[in-house]
Amino acid sequence: MGGDRAGTVGSVRLAELVAALSLGVDLGFGQPMEHVLRECLIALRLADRVGLADADRLVVYYTALLVNVGCHSDAHEQAKWFSDDIALKSGKYEREIGGLADARAAFRLFGAGQPVLHRFRLGLEFAVSGHHDFDDMISNHSRLARALAEQLGLPPAVQESVGASYEQWDGRGWPGRLRGEGVPIASRLTQLAEFTEVAHRVGGAEAAARLARQRSGRQFDPTLSGILCADGAAIFDGLDSIRTWDAVIDAEPALGVRMSTAQFDQALLAIADFVDLKSPYMLGHARGVAALAGGAAERLALPADDVAVLRRAALVHGWGRLGVSNSIWDKPSDLGAGELERVRLYPHITERMLRQSATLAPIGAVAVQCQERLDGSGYPRQLSGTAISLHGRIIAAAQAYQTKIEDRPHRSALRPPMAAGFLRAEATAGRLDSRAVEAVLEAAGHRVSRAVNGPARLTEREIDVLRLLARGLRSREIATRLVISPKTARNHIEHIYTKIDATNRASASLFAMRHGLLTDE
Repeated sequence: MGGDRAGTVGSVRLAELVAALSLGVDLGFGQPMEHVLRECLIALRLADRVGLADADRLVVYYTALLVNVGCHSDAHEQAKWFSDDIALKSGKYEREIGGLADARAAFRLFGAGQPVLHRFRLGLEFAVSGHHDFDDMISNHSRLARALAEQLGLPPAVQESVGASYEQWDGRGWPGRLRGEGVPIASRLTQLAEFTEVAHRVGGAEAAARLARQRSGRQFDPTLSGILCADGAAIFDGLDSIRTWDAVIDAEPALGVRMSTAQFDQALLAIADFVDLKSPYMLGHARGVAALAGGAAERLALPADDVAVLRRAALVHGWGRLGVSNSIWDKPSDLGAGELERVRLYPHITERMLRQSATLAPIGAVAVQCQERLDGSGYPRQLSGTAISLHGRIIAAAQAYQTKIEDRPHRSALRPPMAAGFLRAEATAGRLDSRAVEAVLEAAGHRVSRAVNGPARLTEREIDVLRLLARGLRSREIATRLVISPKTARNHIEHIYTKIDATNRASASLFAMRHGLLTDE
């Protein structure tokens, strides 16, 4: 990746970064990707009809993109009480928030799928302490979203509007300190756009207008509701046919936010920490993987641009976890087949979130390989051998090590020596790249041997010989190329055949391809 200077990002548009993150937030609400993007366009069209200036439109723009970004932060508790945090949040658009129907629906989800005795015990625990936390959840979501807006360097007006995004016109929102025109205009526009986007997608412009009328004066600003009802056909025009990503990025107001390379890296770190809040078992995970991957890349003497790409890919690799329920991530027992398939989707979701941005797509192309294995046993694409880039092999080793030294719901963290032993066993078995493993372990502070063992415990010299053998060179030619004696070359070949259980060049070549040994990187 050094050749295309993918690590050099120059001036980056914050809009692309926040818009990409919103795609994962969509899935966390059980909505299709681009729900938030469409909501943003609706909010901007309403803002135009109100006559907002560019500075105010910028506030609307980023408030719309960040409105629900904090809602995964207590997904652990949501899944604990209601079994599936995504199922719980998806009901947000079906009923009036805080109403009786909303309470009944939440009650039906309480402890769903669990035995009666477990649900009874859970109910007692919730009555004693859980309901206090649950009551504060929505308020906490807006506080965290406001904190992220501040970390991303967005103006104070955006921070204020994001923090008030759950306030309602009648004063019965969250945290319930504002009402009427005291709620920032960007918050009012965003809330109306968010809910009517779903209504329009499901039932068309008439359904959106009906929802706006029903909640006018309670949840929604009556003036804004009236504008939407009067001009709904134009406000929703073309939403089903336009290229939503391009439309949203192009719609960023003229006062749009751009970042330097340093600011971009700081923003990625802030978002990585934010995403890791989804599960208490993942806190600091992205930071740890980034430190290991970047350190390993430096030890392998990769170009500075490639080191930067690896660090960034490590920071974003877990974004796709937003689209998978915490009933899976935090499950203390073995996962079922269907649950495992959903886990296998998360790198793919990460790549999908990043691929529409020219700046972020190269980072996503590395991040998606974080769970691939050289023998084809990984996911999401079951890549093998040279199909996995060196960058992918490094991030896979870094992610594997960091995971092993962290607690998981079904096991305790491994001590570093045991985690190192696990990684080396994976390299010996041909699942992880041996050079990547040793570089990661060195970055983690382990003492490593320079005579690195490869798959099937091949030495570095044997890998050199195998690479030339697979290319059709005879033992004498191999000896000349490597400056060794022909007898030594023949001995190496015999040892290679024994170790990899091969009898001829073709089978040895197949082994080399499957284990990514043909390219001297």
